[in-house]
Amino acid sequence: MPLLTMLLVVPVLGALLLGVLVPRQSGLALKVGATGVALINLLLVVVLWARFDPAQPGLQFEENVPWIRALSFQVNYHLGVDGISLLLVALTAFLMVLAFLGSWNVTERVKEYVITLLVLESAMLGVFLAADLLLFYIFWEVTMIPMFLLIGIWGGARRIYASIKFVLFTAAGSLVMLVAMVSLAWTYSATTGQTTFDLEPVLRMRLPVATQVWLFAAFALAFAIKVPLFPLHTWLPDAHVEAPTAGSVILAGVLLKMGTYGFLRFCLTLFPEASYRFAPILVALALVGIVYGALVALAQQDIKKLVAYSSISHLGFVMLGLFALNAPGLQGSLLQMINHGISTGALFLLVGMIYERRHTRLISDYGGLWKQMPLFSALFLVVALSSIALPFTNGFVGEFLILLGAFNARVVWAAIAVSGMILSAAYMLWMYQRVFFGPLENPENRNLADLNRRELAILVPIVVLIFSIGVAPRFFLRPAEPALQMVLMRLPQPGAPMLSDARVAPALEDGREALR
Repeated sequence: MPLLTMLLVVPVLGALLLGVLVPRQSGLALKVGATGVALINLLLVVVLWARFDPAQPGLQFEENVPWIRALSFQVNYHLGVDGISLLLVALTAFLMVLAFLGSWNVTERVKEYVITLLVLESAMLGVFLAADLLLFYIFWEVTMIPMFLLIGIWGGARRIYASIKFVLFTAAGSLVMLVAMVSLAWTYSATTGQTTFDLEPVLRMRLPVATQVWLFAAFALAFAIKVPLFPLHTWLPDAHVEAPTAGSVILAGVLLKMGTYGFLRFCLTLFPEASYRFAPILVALALVGIVYGALVALAQQDIKKLVAYSSISHLGFVMLGLFALNAPGLQGSLLQMINHGISTGALFLLVGMIYERRHTRLISDYGGLWKQMPLFSALFLVVALSSIALPFTNGFVGEFLILLGAFNARVVWAAIAVSGMILSAAYMLWMYQRVFFGPLENPENRNLADLNRRELAILVPIVVLIFSIGVAPRFFLRPAEPALQMVLMRLPQPGAPMLSDARVAPALEDGREALR
């Protein structure tokens, strides 16, 4: 079976086997089996990475067979992976393993829970692998159903409100995008006489600027809601706070990246002139989101809600880099998608671990935890420092490249973004000081157990990745460079040389971002 199809089939097949063969009462067997399925998919991704040719700019491991044929209408089952999607596929498979390991304390409807997560994994991978617009849309819509169930069934007290709000926002943008896809296929048909949703031939069609503007706006609405971009962000804090730990990890780590991936994969390539025209508006909204998200996070008393608002700020950086429309900005944005998934996903896992022990997320209920839980406190500190972009952590490389791209475009963009970085350090370190330092006054905190072996198995790989990306980012940037260069070539203005050229590659590899 082709490798990309295997990545989509294994989670669904695993869900079917667990649903049929494992009794509902065997909660531990269901969790172990689901974790094993996720590990198999992660191993398949390792094989995919090992066989991937980083020098080739186009799609690799392509699978393109006819799916729907009706007169002149055709839809293909077209899958492919390039350096952009490779990184996001790897992130998805990695975080799904951690999500299952972090779900060990789920006791309600365990069978339905693991099946829902496995179906969600298959749908998310399909979004990043689809090379046909309609196939992409189908996977995009399918991801909404498992996340709706995760929030609505296994969420907190306001789970129904949060899940319905999530669906309404997402569905509204998706329907507009579907209309734009049909319009794009109809435009192609008017030119060639054949209606297709396949991305490869559609990319060869050069659209009038006026047409690009309307289609860009429709696609951008769907992607901006998913990011979410200010002011379309209001569904996110509710969804994060009410979702179970695994739901928050996957929502922050993968589902939000579907929006930024959509901007990079479709908006910049299908509508390059419109992207150039809309860039100042989207950058302005991104900058507002950076500062707004950080300021609101600074005011939070709930740790999970603080992390949720921090996502709005961090993803504003990703949007800033994308619409700086130059090489360092694109590189930094793609890398920051991965970094945010790792660091913020880890923060949600850590918040879930402490919540399982104390059943509260209020900062005021803690204090002095370092004395009681030194290992947990130390690993939380590492993840917090990566979130605020400390040098030699993953966040530093991504945000540095984004700032460089913003500076190359307009100095004022970089200046405003830097203020967001300062605020992120303020809210994260202030939260950490109140939770982990000071006297251990609350008697309910004096008997808390430190991390167990399962929790260490979750956090240690994350810490390894944090420092690996921070010290040797070229390993992660190199596969995407040809694909990003192709995106730049489609944009109206020429992009700067890629930062991994020989003159700066040593600086990236050493982790010393000293560009000359």
